[in-house]
Amino acid sequence: MAITTTDWRTSIRANNRKTFIVISIFFLIYFFLGLLIDVFVYAEQYPQANLRDIFYALMTLQLFPLVTLIMSSIAAISLFITLTLNNKLMLLGTEYKEITPSTAMSLGEKQLYNIIEELKIAAGLRYMPRVYIIQANYMNAFASGFSEKSAMVAITSGLLQKLNRSELQAVMAHEISHIRHMDIKLTLIASLLANLIIIVLDFFFRGVLYSKNSSNKRSGGLIIIIVVLRFLLPLINILLLLYLSRTREYMADAGSVELLRDNQPLASALIKINKDYSDNKDAYAQTMVKTPNENVRREAYIFDPVRAGAVPSSSVTDFFSTHPSLEKRLHALGFKYHDPK
Repeated sequence: MAITTTDWRTSIRANNRKTFIVISIFFLIYFFLGLLIDVFVYAEQYPQANLRDIFYALMTLQLFPLVTLIMSSIAAISLFITLTLNNKLMLLGTEYKEITPSTAMSLGEKQLYNIIEELKIAAGLRYMPRVYIIQANYMNAFASGFSEKSAMVAITSGLLQKLNRSELQAVMAHEISHIRHMDIKLTLIASLLANLIIIVLDFFFRGVLYSKNSSNKRSGGLIIIIVVLRFLLPLINILLLLYLSRTREYMADAGSVELLRDNQPLASALIKINKDYSDNKDAYAQTMVKTPNENVRREAYIFDPVRAGAVPSSSVTDFFSTHPSLEKRLHALGFKYHDPK
């Protein structure tokens, strides 16, 4: 492995800018759809009015954007429910144990709690995240929570047993960085917005299709626009969410190095996790298939179990993945990965 020098603070600032762009795109799409529905509704009420005039009246609030307001309220309620129940949803289907100073029984459990407590102080967090151990042989970890106060970290028993202290500390620093960077809240909001966009689009499509004026020229143009958006927006949503997920992983890796002042432990942990998945691919696959809600946790995991042990990925597979490839993550950490195969 050859070590290179990287400015981690510059990397975090760059990734924050990219994330802001992604979230802005989501909000612009949602705003556009809301206006499109309101234009259609008022076009039905005022068949003699020009679409451009209706759009201008909505933008200047001469006409009240009722549908946009209703959908925004639905989005806010959905967001509140999702954020409130997120921790329970993330642990759903697993056998887990919460670790506290009074419940930590083994030396490994006590060490884990102490590591997270140390990292909490180093990261400047005001609240101690709740700590969970999931009973599973495979090696992985994730963070969850919609705020610093409600944050939690969870690791599998396999990861706790198979990493040494410095590697475990690096993985936990990665998860603490997700909390510090507000990654979880941001990813949840983006996911919810993406799903709501599709729901709104389907609702609008049916409204235009079965409208009493659907046969006129103006509604026909709207139907063409909706059909195009119905196929295009889901693809855009997926690509933006995948890009956002990969960006957050790079940021958390950089945050881990920043907290520990050392890039070696995280690189070592990632290589060890990858090898473990590669060596036990079939057994772990059967376990994950039988474990409910694994697809929900996949994006949050520090290491994507689907990609583990795969051949070096191409730029196309990277583009459609929730996580950067191991090779690219190690390169960002300042190492060059040599595949043992």
